[in-house]
Amino acid sequence: MALDALLADIADCRACAAELAHEPRPVVRVSSETRLLICGQAPGRRVHESGRPFDDRSGDRLRDWLGVDRDTFYGDRRIGVAAMAFCFPGTDPKGGDYPPPARCAQLWRPRLLALLPRVELTLLVGGYAQRWALPGAGRRSMTATVAGWREHLPDRLLLPHPSWRNTAWLKRNPWFEDEVAPYLRLRVAAMLAA
Repeated sequence: MALDALLADIADCRACAAELAHEPRPVVRVSSETRLLICGQAPGRRVHESGRPFDDRSGDRLRDWLGVDRDTFYGDRRIGVAAMAFCFPGTDPKGGDYPPPARCAQLWRPRLLALLPRVELTLLVGGYAQRWALPGAGRRSMTATVAGWREHLPDRLLLPHPSWRNTAWLKRNPWFEDEVAPYLRLRVAAMLAA
């Protein structure tokens, strides 16, 4: 019941309303059954509109890395998504979205994570999530941080953001698709089979 109450509080959150150019719409999807927790940076515009995490091309790539289809991703309560910020931060006129406001993680993450005791694997997707969860990760490049993925096993796995903007990075770093993605698919399959 405590998790349901916290999720209701998150849904009602308007802490950043004065700083956003749109109505806040927190997007978080977790349950007491969550075993795989996906932590990205913040919802994008399409996710803000649909209210479903990773409901975009980034989500298609992420689901491929996980080895699950859309129905499993959205229907299996063992898969949870809680980004560093729960609301779309807006689009930077220079391109891309604004960074997730730190206030959201400070306000909600410790309480939320404390109510998810069954999480076996947390995916730290992108630099913002990695820097929050791993102090010191900001001193390394994303390539160096993700290349050290084995250092954080078995409870955390570091991934680049699945955005189309990282397509060139994935081509320059084939070890990710050759080593990390297969490991992730095996872990997810084992969690969902249990």
